[in-house]
Amino acid sequence: MANKTAPSGISIEKQTIRKLQRRLIPFLVVFFMCNVLDRNNIGFAALTMNADLGINSRQFGLIAGMFFVGYFTFEIPSNLLLHRLGARIWIARILITWGIVASLTGFAHNVVQLDIARFLLGVAEAGFFPGIILYLTYWFPERERARPVAMFMTGLPIVLMFGSPVSGWVLDHVHWLGMSSWRWLLILEGIPAGVCGLLTYFVLPNYPEQAKFLTVEEKNWLCAELARERAEKQAKNRFSIRLALTSPRVWYLTLIYFAFLTDYYCLNFWMPQEVKSLSSHFTNTTVGFLVVIPNVLGLLAMILVSHSSDRRLERRYHAVGTLVVGGVAMLLLGATSNPVFSLILLSLVTMGIYSFFGPFWSFPAEFLTGAAAATGIALVNCVANFGGLAGPYTIGVIAQKTGSVADGMAVSSFWLLLAAALVLALPRKGKSVDAQNDFIEIAK
Repeated sequence: MANKTAPSGISIEKQTIRKLQRRLIPFLVVFFMCNVLDRNNIGFAALTMNADLGINSRQFGLIAGMFFVGYFTFEIPSNLLLHRLGARIWIARILITWGIVASLTGFAHNVVQLDIARFLLGVAEAGFFPGIILYLTYWFPERERARPVAMFMTGLPIVLMFGSPVSGWVLDHVHWLGMSSWRWLLILEGIPAGVCGLLTYFVLPNYPEQAKFLTVEEKNWLCAELARERAEKQAKNRFSIRLALTSPRVWYLTLIYFAFLTDYYCLNFWMPQEVKSLSSHFTNTTVGFLVVIPNVLGLLAMILVSHSSDRRLERRYHAVGTLVVGGVAMLLLGATSNPVFSLILLSLVTMGIYSFFGPFWSFPAEFLTGAAAATGIALVNCVANFGGLAGPYTIGVIAQKTGSVADGMAVSSFWLLLAAALVLALPRKGKSVDAQNDFIEIAK
């Protein structure tokens, strides 16, 4: 069926996949850009907020990480509701509520209020990222999945490429109504999420059967292909919601992702302050433009690695390579204070971290489907996101003692290298991953 030729002269498979990429991915990228903007803009706000409210490095690390306490609490229920109610309704709800909370964070007046606001932002946003990963499994066959995930993830470097200069400019120039610029930064950047939430209901079909942009022939091919994959996984692995929650394979992936996210959020929350520390002559606007450089290179690396991973149908060594590059570069950050060399190392860290997403999120889909996939993906993401509390807080403690963010990042590089070792130990695709024996396979 995959080789049947369409009127245009290309196969039905290629024609359908291209349509899916053109019709779905741009919207998902925009949604993720809003997500990244509202989750991470606290890092830019800190450039003036910390002095304004008397926040030290340790307190800021906790403020950044409180998001993940609320996120953990509601992640799995949120993903199960998305699977039951459909992405169109549930993703819209997530976007609208987190946009409201993100904007209200700009009215916080002390550390406690910021902690509460970040916790509520995590509650509001819970389920978005794993929900989109799950949503992609409804549309893309397994062999085509790394590229859509990476295309979706391009929202991360894209928003930082354009959002970082804007954030720096807002901090230097926007002081409307006598309010601090960091407040306006949080208020204004929460608005796009609410607007996108209102649009989601009209632009995001739940399943291929509802896709008006596909022809009958394309729907038939896609639905048959996805049904065949589900049948193969169910016959081989027999995963239920309960088994997904207790599977050693799922928890092993969770450990890998926890180690990875520990450094991912260190980079996101602390990069503006690290760049600012490289020279006393850097304004906030300058910092915003300099942060663009690592993100442009990270975007290119992400696309190239995901394309290579899909083309070769190989995930493990692609993932390991990206983690080793990022980990070694992060380790070397503590050994230099040269602005140019530091920016090069930050770029390598960013390239390694961004390139990991596409290969990694192909692993759960190799053995999970349906409600088990919704549960397993949410479990991996929500538990692992505690790395967003552990990593930034640890760097805050180290930075407070040593006066150097780079020292904290160098220590934290351990997590990326640990993740690389854990990925290397994963069983090869094709081995049985039943709940009763998958831990034995991992040990091999």
